[in-house]
Amino acid sequence: MAKKGRVFSGARPTGRQHLGNYLGAMLNYVALQEDYDCIYCIVDVHALTTLDTTQDLRQNTYEMALDWLAVGIRPEESIVFVQSHVPQVMELHTYLSMVTPLGKLTDLPTFKEKAREQPHNVNYGLVGYPVLMTADIVLYKADVVPVGVDQAPHLEFARETVRSFNYRYNTQVLIEPQMKVTHVPKVIGIDGQQKMSKSLNNHIELAATPEETRQRVMQMVTDPQRIRRSDPGNPDVCNVFSMHKIFSSPEQVKMVNTECRRAGIGCVDCKKLFAENLNNHLQPFRQRREEIAKNPDEVWDVLRDGARRARQIAEATMVEVRQAIGLP
Repeated sequence: MAKKGRVFSGARPTGRQHLGNYLGAMLNYVALQEDYDCIYCIVDVHALTTLDTTQDLRQNTYEMALDWLAVGIRPEESIVFVQSHVPQVMELHTYLSMVTPLGKLTDLPTFKEKAREQPHNVNYGLVGYPVLMTADIVLYKADVVPVGVDQAPHLEFARETVRSFNYRYNTQVLIEPQMKVTHVPKVIGIDGQQKMSKSLNNHIELAATPEETRQRVMQMVTDPQRIRRSDPGNPDVCNVFSMHKIFSSPEQVKMVNTECRRAGIGCVDCKKLFAENLNNHLQPFRQRREEIAKNPDEVWDVLRDGARRARQIAEATMVEVRQAIGLP
């Protein structure tokens, strides 16, 4: 079957992935392979804009790649690589920066947010982050970029940058990427308040053991108004119930919904059922991960081969870019 086009997506190397990564990106990555030629990048250079130390960068890159392969990304079909292994992206980033007004970068909501979060480290790379992101996408002439609604301004920035470059140099070398909106569920952490995040330590790792997973699930905050076992609950405001709707059978979801409201089931039993279902769901992933992890060199081989294939595409684009600019 003919593919619909080329997809590009990148993620910062955060190490072992958690339930939020799984539902928000990884499952989508796997599904897109059916209809698109996919290029998936671990954006280690982007990570440098916020890291105070790179001590864990290599290991985090390995762990993320391992999880991607275990979940079902097929390197024989898709290109999986590390951003810094394709130096052409830095060259294109430089050229694109020449057509990008500084004010447009400093006005982006994401820059303002990051500047507030790390006032001690508002670096040049942080300001130019969207330009590098644009270079990531257009270097491989991606037709489609999957994004959540909150990321739409970034992609529109990329499209504007492409138009500015093509207009400045009277060319059509760079392609305006199209946005493919992904309906990502907002995965709340075990604290029941914040989005699931490793930095907040409110996450559930995919590669955790079944017992570790059970312990984390048992820490999950449920309906805050339900204090005693005999109190009727409200599943509509319960984070555990929202997870049941994803990982439990329709019959179990119906049962939990009914019994919670009339105090026929307690929060402890509700969590135990979810933990069991989550562990059952993740068992095939964990088995594949364990098999792949027996030979770490295979993971690095995948990334090296992916970088080789990515560089071929990248250099072909850069030949056109240099010619369009008129570089000698």
